Amino acid sequence: MKNKRSIGLSVVVPIYNEEESIPQLYASIRAACEKTMEMYEIIFIDDGSRDGSFQKLIALHNDDSSVKVIRFRKNYGQTAAMAAGFRAARGDIVVSMDGDLQNDPTDIPRLLAKIDEGYDVVCGWRKDRKDKLISRKIPSRIANWIIRKITQVPIHDNGCSLKAYRKKIIKQVSLYSELHRFIPAMSSLAGARIAEIVVTHHARQFGASKYGISRAWKVFSDLFLIKLLTGFAARPALWFGLGGFFAFVLGVGGLLGVLSINVAGFSITFPTVALLFFCLAGHLVVMGVLGEIIVNAGNYRPAKMIVVQD
Repeated sequence: MKNKRSIGLSVVVPIYNEEESIPQLYASIRAACEKTMEMYEIIFIDDGSRDGSFQKLIALHNDDSSVKVIRFRKNYGQTAAMAAGFRAARGDIVVSMDGDLQNDPTDIPRLLAKIDEGYDVVCGWRKDRKDKLISRKIPSRIANWIIRKITQVPIHDNGCSLKAYRKKIIKQVSLYSELHRFIPAMSSLAGARIAEIVVTHHARQFGASKYGISRAWKVFSDLFLIKLLTGFAARPALWFGLGGFFAFVLGVGGLLGVLSINVAGFSITFPTVALLFFCLAGHLVVMGVLGEIIVNAGNYRPAKMIVVQD
């Protein structure tokens, strides 16, 4: 008996209070997927919607077996919704997109074509973005410039949800907080080949945006975390070594301070603070060495074993 074809494409779509958008969104995604000539699945994640979104999604699931629905009991945010969708995805290629009709599903075949060129991650770039200038576009440009400089991943639009990933890459990425916008930087740790294409962006048709400038502090706190992760993964000894150096300098400063106080005629018998800084410096250096050993352990490849049998 001939085996059923494996799923080639999974489309992951977080939904939060988008009941008016769902019918048109589903129809557009289905039409785009059918053009790819791949077996596909559409995974909707209801992120604790308080309107009729879940009921509409269940109705689609009952009518179309390619539609999968995941429901959160409360609103956990876009990153958690995407992470759940990625875990459930069975396709060789996983595409993520927003559920508000601002991303255009007709760009999906173009993302897949770029993946076929040998890339592991393809990011959408909303070059002609249809959002408010002051509250959305200007903060986004500033944030993307900072992200490019810090992560050294030359993506113009990290906030665009329309992206395509090879399954083997996206399954390795751990997502929490607001880290979905840093997937390209996190994928680079696994050596992913990353590309970017210009995609279509539409003005919002229904409802109001769930994002605004108030979320900027979360983005920058996560950016600090990503810099630590990417920097530590590359050179743990350097990061710990810098901390150890500063601790050593503070220890020397404390020791000199104690000596100067003693010279001035005051009696301080033991430089406790200086000793603590010296201990901290030594501890950080040891941690850096251990980090280097752990990171480089994955690069060790023993010689192929030769088994001689009589």
